[in-house]
Amino acid sequence: MTNTTQKQNPRDAKREPKSAEAKSVDPQVESEIERMEADKRVSLLADAVLSLDATRTALIALDRGDKSTALAALERASGKMDLVVSRDPRLAFAPVEVSTMILDLYATPDTVKAALKDAKDDLSSNHVQQARHLLNDLASEADTQVTEIPLATYPAAIKAVAPLIDAGKMAEAKGALEAALNTLVVVTYVVPLPQIRAQALLQQAEQLAARRNRTQDDNQKVRSYINATRTQIQLAETLGYGSKDDYRPLYAQLDDLQKKTESGQPGKGLFAKLEQSLKNFKFSS
Repeated sequence: MTNTTQKQNPRDAKREPKSAEAKSVDPQVESEIERMEADKRVSLLADAVLSLDATRTALIALDRGDKSTALAALERASGKMDLVVSRDPRLAFAPVEVSTMILDLYATPDTVKAALKDAKDDLSSNHVQQARHLLNDLASEADTQVTEIPLATYPAAIKAVAPLIDAGKMAEAKGALEAALNTLVVVTYVVPLPQIRAQALLQQAEQLAARRNRTQDDNQKVRSYINATRTQIQLAETLGYGSKDDYRPLYAQLDDLQKKTESGQPGKGLFAKLEQSLKNFKFSS
């Protein structure tokens, strides 16, 4: 499941409109986010998922005081966990759930810079909470969260619950099961949205630049898409997804690409280097 949070302008809480170029690649951006989530979903282990479902069923049964249903569910949960461990004894974590949260900030790099300045001013005046409020909005990313079962502890933990139920210690059994579920690990994979948008915008520019006998209108659109690509890269940099030094090669390649397209060179092959650089760039926070 993908959840979307649309961030507002960090300066004055008025949402800034997307550029026409950014709007035009929304379908590609959404498709890429869905693809990334699907890639993570492929790694889910079916038996581990069934074990987790059975564990939750057992907990619900304990809430109702239904001893027999709880024991049956725990038996299924333990059996499925045994299958997971036996198939790959070296596996440390079993992925069982995937979800994506989108934090989409509609703002220009200049707006973000202004918000950063305000936050620094607030911190220098010890207005920590005001600064925190500003900084909390400064993110534009797709966060794919993968929930995993720790195989070193979880199987033994759920097996230890059945004897408690047999002994009539229902409250202790419920507490032990809740404790086991609380050991699930959530791993978050962050991909900045400016990176995805920059790649999509560059693809649009490439398609237009590849046309034979480009018109003036085509050339203007190519220029607009390349400028929009630059804006997205600048936004990623301003938001702190990587260091300033990391971005220098990207800007150099973008400048070179812009010169060549402005001179009317055909698009085929011109975009490959920058596209690969964007794909491989580590937009780490």
